[in-house]
Amino acid sequence: MPAPERYICIHGHFYQPPRENPWLETVETQDSAAPYHDWNDRITAECYAPNGAARMVNAENRIVRILNNYGWISFNFGPTLLSWLKENAPRAYRMILDADVNSRQHFAGHGSAMAQVYNHVIMPLASTRDRITQIRWGIADFESRFGRKPEGMWLPETAVDTESLELLAEHDIKFVVLAPHQCARVRSIAETESACSPNATETVAAAGTQKKTAKPAAEPEKPVESAWKETPNASVDTTQPYLVRLKNDQCIAVFFYDGPRSRAIAFEGILNDGGNFAKRLIGGFTDADRPQLVHVATDGESYGHHHRYGEMALAFALKWIAGGDQARLINYGEFLERFPPLCEAQIVEDTSWSCAHGIERWRSNCGCNGGRQGWNQEWRKPLRDALDWLRDSVAPMVQAKAKGLYPDLDSARNAYIQVVLDREKRAAFLSHYGDPKLTEAQHTDALELMELERHAMLMYTSCGWFFDDISGIETVQIIAYAARVLQLASSLFGEAGAALEAEFVRMLAAAKSNVPERQDGAAIFWDSIKNMAVGLEQVAAHYAISSIFKNYAGQADLFCYTITRQAAEVVSSGRGRLMIGQAHIASKFTDEQETLLFAVLHFGDQNITAAVKRYDETQAAAHAEFIQNARTAVIRADFPSVIRLFDSYFPGPSYSIQSLFRDEQLRIMDLILKTTLSEVEDTLITIYRDQAALLHFLSQSNLPRPAALTLAANFAINAGLRRALESDPIDGIELRSYLGLSRADQVTLDKTLLSYIADQKMKRAMIDVQEEVTLSTDETAALENALLVAQILSTLPFELNLWQAQNLWYDIYRRMGLSCSLDPNSWCRKFFELGKLMRISVEDLVIEDDGATLQVAVSARA
Repeated sequence: MPAPERYICIHGHFYQPPRENPWLETVETQDSAAPYHDWNDRITAECYAPNGAARMVNAENRIVRILNNYGWISFNFGPTLLSWLKENAPRAYRMILDADVNSRQHFAGHGSAMAQVYNHVIMPLASTRDRITQIRWGIADFESRFGRKPEGMWLPETAVDTESLELLAEHDIKFVVLAPHQCARVRSIAETESACSPNATETVAAAGTQKKTAKPAAEPEKPVESAWKETPNASVDTTQPYLVRLKNDQCIAVFFYDGPRSRAIAFEGILNDGGNFAKRLIGGFTDADRPQLVHVATDGESYGHHHRYGEMALAFALKWIAGGDQARLINYGEFLERFPPLCEAQIVEDTSWSCAHGIERWRSNCGCNGGRQGWNQEWRKPLRDALDWLRDSVAPMVQAKAKGLYPDLDSARNAYIQVVLDREKRAAFLSHYGDPKLTEAQHTDALELMELERHAMLMYTSCGWFFDDISGIETVQIIAYAARVLQLASSLFGEAGAALEAEFVRMLAAAKSNVPERQDGAAIFWDSIKNMAVGLEQVAAHYAISSIFKNYAGQADLFCYTITRQAAEVVSSGRGRLMIGQAHIASKFTDEQETLLFAVLHFGDQNITAAVKRYDETQAAAHAEFIQNARTAVIRADFPSVIRLFDSYFPGPSYSIQSLFRDEQLRIMDLILKTTLSEVEDTLITIYRDQAALLHFLSQSNLPRPAALTLAANFAINAGLRRALESDPIDGIELRSYLGLSRADQVTLDKTLLSYIADQKMKRAMIDVQEEVTLSTDETAALENALLVAQILSTLPFELNLWQAQNLWYDIYRRMGLSCSLDPNSWCRKFFELGKLMRISVEDLVIEDDGATLQVAVSARA
């Protein structure tokens, strides 16, 4: 049995900044994350999903156990990240929620998940009003996902001041986690009754946020207070929690994490070996004769994204600790309940875990940066000044506009998280918090006001200041949120709101970029952000152009809009194609809606032009005439006349394929380029095949190869491998042929792309197997295909990340493994062979039903 007085807790802060386009409310393609769609997608594949199904392997590097790490550590996820995971990575999302449920089984009813301030603002720099909303939104988001009240709350960057702790305590948060250098001084708690606990025997976990009870008739004994002891250079004893006293007889518990061990995880390569990781944690105990907690806190992305296979090191460490007798795994909630603080502490005001200068990283050129030689971060101050000015300028406008819309603006704002979590609750929200006399026409104003408030907080997301330059994607993102505030202000407040943009951009001009061509914040605003802003007309134009390449249903969702097609007509002539239609566009966020007319002319390839205008029923005759004239011109193939009709009938700007939202633009360009690229590939393949014998000779003779032939060979062989992998079924013969050629001609394979395609192919095959099993039929076609795919992929000369396919195999095994027979002719034999091909040690596999089995399973196999 593990020593009862020694405990270990590993905390992971899992977070990504919100990346959604503020006008579309979706994450668009980020080229730097290739071959993944965006950085959320990539980091999910490298970290968030693997930690929900971490591998433990044997000496042959074959899987013997798959463990949900989240169930055995303490963790928090950013609410905005969880929203993305729910929609885009539901399996990983489910693993996170399940882990909290399972953790309660072995941590005495205390879930391992902590809440987080909503969108990662630096709390000491936020207004009191924003802090309250951030806390309430964070708690509401947590409760909606985990089905319970949070005990602890993560402060972004652990940035702290007393007011933030007081607000947390007022909202029943029992503890926070801080860095050791954020402790100013400590002392022993008085031996008599604590000022924030109604009963000296009650735990701080239960009493930390309660008001002091009425005094008894007899005057209580005056506490005997010990002297404060300074804790310079992070010398605080981190193996115990501390009580921080606050106003109104409240208090909150603080866990100061082990700094050296946390740094070793993040920066010193300790995750290269799970055994060393575990031993390093065990080495953190002292000789103190009391219960001790060794606990570390890092970015959760350390486990898999920053350090490849870090999730495996974490799983091994958890197994090693749980299977030994030197310490027991625990989370903060259980430790606090069992061992209330023996000491109290005072914090160092306005400090954080990632800035040596307090919180200056988010408002000045303090010297904390990513290490770009010769760069400075002087841009940080003017950026924050501009955002503060915008916030303070719109605040009185919001207050004035709210009259007649909301009886209590702040109550409505704090409750608006209900709508953020479920956009279908807009009407219920307005019914409860809106003015009883709110008209249908005022609904859009009321919702736009809330959206302005939301984006005015999103623009303070901390990542906007963290990195080296104002042109970075994180900083551009928060300026985009500010641009959305400006657009909404213009819509809500008229000329006064529209006038804000000029001053805001003028202030941004003082934020100079380190990249000469990006100039400053003003140039970035005009070059990278202003064109992102869209209204209903731009949505209609996107719908019209993409309709040429995609068949939409009569009612379709397009990003955060609902499009209802009311009329459409298509006329073709040769390669030319004209579409004229009418559609109703409605925002699912603000209820803004409009009926619009559109026309789009496609000449072939990328040559496309479109126009949009508001529908006016009094102009029906003119519209009918336009349709007739345009139809006649197309039939005659008189496309210049069609363009002139567009110019005369549609008063607004024309739109082209460049007007499409980025993801759709890429999709359509892929369609357009598909034939062209196929022809180019065929040409290069032909050149390579015609000259293959010569290239083989040069390669075998170690003679220089002409660059042109080398280029043709590299392209042709990689293209051939890609085509073989993408074919359905996989063309094994072609694959082996090109692999042989790659070896003979010393071609460098595009391992990243080819591995990605192979991984997806194996995943798709396993989904088919899962569906076949779910239907409980006697069919084996899917299993046979998966077995063939796995056999072919096993011949690839590079490592594959079959994580998703392995998870699907493991799910089926958990469901059927115990009843499977090893009969050589059985379905199970083929299924087990499939598992072996995917590097699963079928004979040694241990099933983890949930985290509660970890101790038993590990002990049994130690």
